[in-house]
Amino acid sequence: VQLQASGGGLVQAGGSLRLSCAASGIRFSMNDMGWYRQAPGKQRELVTKITRGGMTNYADSVKGRFAASRDSAKNTVYLQMNSLKPEDTGVYYCNVPWVDDNYYRGTYWGQGTLVTVSS
Repeated sequence: VQLQASGGGLVQAGGSLRLSCAASGIRFSMNDMGWYRQAPGKQRELVTKITRGGMTNYADSVKGRFAASRDSAKNTVYLQMNSLKPEDTGVYYCNVPWVDDNYYRGTYWGQGTLVTVSS
C-alpha cells in the first residue's frame, strides 16, 4: 500500500490550495480515506474522512472552508482548502484504514505535505 500526497505550499491567509493523495496497492473504491494534519508542537488531528461512497465529515475548524472528494478512476482523493487561515498551517497526511475482503489489514499513511499559511 502506498499513499502519495502532494499539493502543499505557501499561501497567504484567505487563499486556497488543493491537496491530492494518490493511492496504490488497494482497491480504492472499496476503502474509506482520511485527511489529518499536524501543526508544529501539536498532536495529529483529523481534518476529514471521506467514505468509499463519497460521504464526508469534517472537523468543526474546517467546516464550510474545506471540501474532500475522490476520483476512483484516478485512485485519488482531494482536499480543496479555501479561506485558509494561519492556524491551518501544518503537515497534512492522507490515510487509509485498509479493508480487503472484509478484513482490516492495517492503517497506512502518506508521507505528508506541508501547508504554510502566512498572515
